[in-house]
Amino acid sequence: MNFIKENLEIAKIHLDRLKNAKEEIIEKNLIENLDIDDFEIVKVLDTFIFRFIKLQDYLGQKLFRRFLEIIGEYYENMSFLDVLDRLEKLEIISSADRWMEIRKLRNKLTHEYPDEIEEMKLELTEALNAIPEIELTLQKIEDYLKEKNLI
Repeated sequence: MNFIKENLEIAKIHLDRLKNAKEEIIEKNLIENLDIDDFEIVKVLDTFIFRFIKLQDYLGQKLFRRFLEIIGEYYENMSFLDVLDRLEKLEIISSADRWMEIRKLRNKLTHEYPDEIEEMKLELTEALNAIPEIELTLQKIEDYLKEKNLI
């Protein structure tokens, strides 16, 4: 299996697990009923946050760079913003600015402040709402690679 195909498969695994956690959050209305002292709620939210962060890291550190490399658009020491700009020009992502927001959200989710429940609810809601965009991006990468016969 070539590396880019393997990278896509790994990203899809993270995405599937993230979506499973999202479904549980929605089914049980866990954001509205957020109680950081309830271990069962925290367990589901931690799973979601972990998968969101893991997927973001994987996209930023592996998949996006490998994708640009395989199509000849990557150069050494490209910043994350440069990577996003290239992806935007290729119409893989809708906006580099939007993806920087998602990246900042990833960073916010790594911090837990028990006295800021409302802020936590907002961040979790933003992360839930970002999932379709992340999924679409993975699909666009896969479609592009298939169209160019690279996978």
